[in-house]
Amino acid sequence: MGDSVFKKVEIVGTSGNSFEDAVTNAIAKASETITGLSWFEVIEERGAIAEGKVKQYQVTIRIGCKVE
Repeated sequence: MGDSVFKKVEIVGTSGNSFEDAVTNAIAKASETITGLSWFEVIEERGAIAEGKVKQYQVTIRIGCKVE
Protein backbone atom coordinates (compact mmCIF):
# COMPACT_ATOMS: atom_id res chain seq x y z
CA MET A 1 0.00 0.00 0.00
CA GLY A 2 1.52 3.31 -1.09
CA ASP A 3 1.06 6.86 0.00
CA SER A 4 -1.94 8.76 -1.35
CA VAL A 5 -2.22 12.30 -2.69
CA PHE A 6 -5.38 14.39 -2.43
CA LYS A 7 -6.58 17.69 -3.82
CA LYS A 8 -9.08 19.87 -1.96
CA VAL A 9 -12.07 21.57 -3.55
CA GLU A 10 -14.04 24.22 -1.65
CA ILE A 11 -17.76 24.54 -2.38
CA VAL A 12 -20.90 26.00 -0.78
CA GLY A 13 -24.04 23.90 -0.37
CA THR A 14 -27.48 25.28 0.42
CA SER A 15 -30.77 23.97 1.76
CA GLY A 16 -34.07 25.36 2.90
CA ASN A 17 -34.27 22.66 5.59
CA SER A 18 -31.00 22.22 7.54
CA PHE A 19 -27.21 22.47 7.63
CA GLU A 20 -27.03 18.69 7.24
CA ASP A 21 -29.09 18.84 4.05
CA ALA A 22 -26.86 21.65 2.77
CA VAL A 23 -23.79 19.38 3.18
CA THR A 24 -25.60 16.46 1.55
CA ASN A 25 -26.67 18.64 -1.39
CA ALA A 26 -23.13 19.96 -1.89
CA ILE A 27 -21.58 16.48 -1.91
CA ALA A 28 -24.26 15.06 -4.20
CA LYS A 29 -23.75 17.86 -6.74
CA ALA A 30 -19.94 17.63 -6.55
CA SER A 31 -20.08 13.87 -7.16
CA GLU A 32 -21.72 14.51 -10.54
CA THR A 33 -18.52 16.02 -11.96
CA ILE A 34 -15.65 15.24 -9.57
CA THR A 35 -14.20 11.75 -9.19
CA GLY A 36 -12.38 10.28 -6.22
CA LEU A 37 -14.37 12.03 -3.47
CA SER A 38 -12.98 10.74 -0.20
CA TRP A 39 -13.76 13.07 2.74
CA PHE A 40 -15.10 16.50 3.65
CA GLU A 41 -14.65 19.12 6.34
CA VAL A 42 -17.09 21.85 7.30
CA ILE A 43 -15.40 25.24 7.10
CA GLU A 44 -18.29 27.61 7.77
CA GLU A 45 -22.01 27.57 8.52
CA ARG A 46 -24.24 30.56 7.86
CA GLY A 47 -27.73 31.31 6.64
CA ALA A 48 -30.09 33.75 5.06
CA ILE A 49 -32.94 35.43 6.93
CA ALA A 50 -36.19 36.71 5.42
CA GLU A 51 -39.04 38.31 7.35
CA GLY A 52 -37.51 37.32 10.67
CA LYS A 53 -37.19 33.62 9.80
CA VAL A 54 -34.45 31.35 8.52
CA LYS A 55 -34.83 31.23 4.75
CA GLN A 56 -31.76 29.20 3.78
CA TYR A 57 -28.93 27.24 5.40
CA GLN A 58 -25.51 27.64 3.77
CA VAL A 59 -22.44 25.50 4.44
CA THR A 60 -18.93 25.94 3.05
CA ILE A 61 -17.12 22.61 2.86
CA ARG A 62 -13.79 21.35 1.59
CA ILE A 63 -13.91 18.01 -0.18
CA GLY A 64 -10.83 15.82 -0.43
CA CYS A 65 -10.44 14.07 -3.77
CA LYS A 66 -7.89 11.32 -4.28
CA VAL A 67 -5.51 12.04 -7.15
CA GLU A 68 -4.89 8.90 -9.20
